[in-house]
Amino acid sequence: MVIATEEQQQSRRRNAKSPTEEPNSHEQVVAAPTKLRRRPVLIAASVAAVCLGALLGMMAYTSASSAKEVIALRTIVHRGDVIQRNDLMTVRLRADSGVTPVSGNDISQVVGKRAAYDMAAGGLLTWSAVTSTLVPASGQSVVGVGVTPGQLPAIALQPGDNIRVITTPGGQGGSTAATTRASTTATVVDVQAGGSAGQQVVDVAVPDSQAAELAVQASTGKVAIVLDSREH
Repeated sequence: MVIATEEQQQSRRRNAKSPTEEPNSHEQVVAAPTKLRRRPVLIAASVAAVCLGALLGMMAYTSASSAKEVIALRTIVHRGDVIQRNDLMTVRLRADSGVTPVSGNDISQVVGKRAAYDMAAGGLLTWSAVTSTLVPASGQSVVGVGVTPGQLPAIALQPGDNIRVITTPGGQGGSTAATTRASTTATVVDVQAGGSAGQQVVDVAVPDSQAAELAVQASTGKVAIVLDSREH
């Protein structure tokens, strides 16, 4: 009985399986977590995007703070029309734009004045476009004088300029007896491009009594325009 018992014990020991000798086939091996890799390109792009956003924000703030309110035309206003409040609107313009329109604070000084020339909707209003008198004024007439580049100064004429319209000699064979030609003092009202290349039509205001004579002179084309001093 004792021997059988020892043999049985030895058999059981041989058949016993040590947990360290043979691992369980059902156990799962868990892999180590993958280490995240940071891409330098993406990091640099993110930093650049943040910097760009900050720069654009600063530029927008600077632009808004340096802008000023000026007057622009809401509707078309024709020359001679009385400027109404609903013809105008205010817009913001950068102070360093190089344009000098009427300030938005002066809108009350513009309303009720007349337009010195035609103005398109959306354009900025300048003081040169505003006048207190209707052209032509009472006792005056406007005459159109067509001239070529050789018949007027190279300096661009502007509304309000004081000029003289000089009658010039004719072509070859024309009379040269008179050394002094008749002249008419006038004020420039407007300047427009003529039908021919390089030709301009200068609208001038003259007294009623001189309008007919000047119109006859201008129709011959034998005139020249002299710009007088702009100092007052």
